[in-house]
Amino acid sequence: MHIKAEGRGKPLTVLLTPGQQHESTVFEQLMHRGAIRRPGRGRPRIRPGRCGGDKGYTGHRNRVALRRRGIRQTIPKRSTEHRTGPFDRATYRRRHLVENLFARCKQFRALATRYDKRAESFRTAWTIVMTILWLPG
Repeated sequence: MHIKAEGRGKPLTVLLTPGQQHESTVFEQLMHRGAIRRPGRGRPRIRPGRCGGDKGYTGHRNRVALRRRGIRQTIPKRSTEHRTGPFDRATYRRRHLVENLFARCKQFRALATRYDKRAESFRTAWTIVMTILWLPG
């Protein structure tokens, strides 16, 4: 499961991949999904101002894709990477909002145990849960 969330920890989109597929292969697909509502009038924007992720999303290809779209990133480097540059620890600590989002979603038994056999019905269950999380109250 790959989730794109907005700055306050609310889910925007979910992407389902096989368990053996690496995270970084679907990073660009995930970044092109899920729109963020503008505060005033206008179309929702797809491009966020900043992207944060864990070490699974690091890599030259992903960093270049973000830079090309004008998105700042806060993704830690692996110990094997020879990249230098600023790293904002305060922004990276906000990544716990996404981890908390996963925990809130897993409170629903169908998601935690994965009863569904087909990927489409499992993704639909995630969509329903994410919709419930957006409801006020």
